Amino acid sequence: MSRRPGRGDQRGSATLFAVACLALLMVLGAALGVVAAMVHAHRQAQSAADLAALAGAQALARGRDPCSAATAIASANDGTLASCRVDGRDVLVEVRVDGPRWLGQHGDLSGQARAGPG
Repeated sequence: MSRRPGRGDQRGSATLFAVACLALLMVLGAALGVVAAMVHAHRQAQSAADLAALAGAQALARGRDPCSAATAIASANDGTLASCRVDGRDVLVEVRVDGPRWLGQHGDLSGQARAGPG
């Protein structure tokens, strides 16, 4: 059995290249998954803030406490009311939601909204 010269030292190099490409694709996929989770969490925070501000404005118009109404709506939408203030007849809120956790890092995302008559 004879071997061609220079052929034996390259055996398995395609396998190594394929494994490296697969590892790179897995890391890229995980990173894109985290980005998608962050976008989703931000949208959730913004939606919760919009609804909380509307509930607060409605409560203010009816003579009730706007911040307690905003707190109830924010928590019903898996958020936490970070701030609530009344500016004239408008209600301004900030809602935070838990962001994705990856590699020991975490970041809560927030949304702000303002609601009032006209």
